[in-house]
Amino acid sequence: MRRVVFNQKGGVGKSTIACNLAAISAARGRRTLLVDLDPQANASRYLLGAALEEQRKTLAHFFDDILAYKLFADKPAAYVVQTRFANLGVLPSDPRLEDLQIKLESRYKMYKLREALETFKEFDEIFIDTPPALNFYTRSALIAADTCLIPFDCDDFSRRALYTLMDSVREIQADHNRALRVEGIVVNHFQARANLPTRLVEELRAEGLPVLEAFLSASIKIRESHAQALPMIHLDPKHKLSQEFEALYRLLAA
Repeated sequence: MRRVVFNQKGGVGKSTIACNLAAISAARGRRTLLVDLDPQANASRYLLGAALEEQRKTLAHFFDDILAYKLFADKPAAYVVQTRFANLGVLPSDPRLEDLQIKLESRYKMYKLREALETFKEFDEIFIDTPPALNFYTRSALIAADTCLIPFDCDDFSRRALYTLMDSVREIQADHNRALRVEGIVVNHFQARANLPTRLVEELRAEGLPVLEAFLSASIKIRESHAQALPMIHLDPKHKLSQEFEALYRLLAA
């Protein structure tokens, strides 16, 4: 299963959701890979911590080899970094991805990620984190994925962006990946006692959008999780947010 977490809007929790779901998958004994396509490398830093700075092979090196026609010099698995968590590996990001994007797009290399991920028979689940833009990397991720998760942060701007986002996914489905399926909208930063989040979620449902039943609460604890490079189930498995991530994973795995 290859699952992309995608939203063109920033700050909606893509990296946090991708990493925490990947951590839960690995903790359950599933061989899991996190692919970080965002040049900011937040997901890589979340799972690798300071060890990210020591990596000599990243996704930038992988795409460098593609541009230099050296794809088979190293098999894609050679770029995977094992985290300190059992069963969890990362294809780490690199700021140089930003500079490589124009070259990759001009040479129409959008299918190379899918070709690479299809060789990873050793992984049961692959989660793909994406940058907050519809660009070469997000298109590559949508082409490579089986399913798509869309984070929604209970904001009116985020709601407006959903319509453009859904159109973008439909375009990829029509032109590049007919098997791609939208698993659902993940409601993030939810505050049950506030009127706006509840109203926005009800409106999305009324419009027939696929809102998932497992909501993720707003919590300051997630900042501590980021700072310590520890996904919530490793930082505090009994915390409400940890339980909500678990519920979301169970819903997706059902």
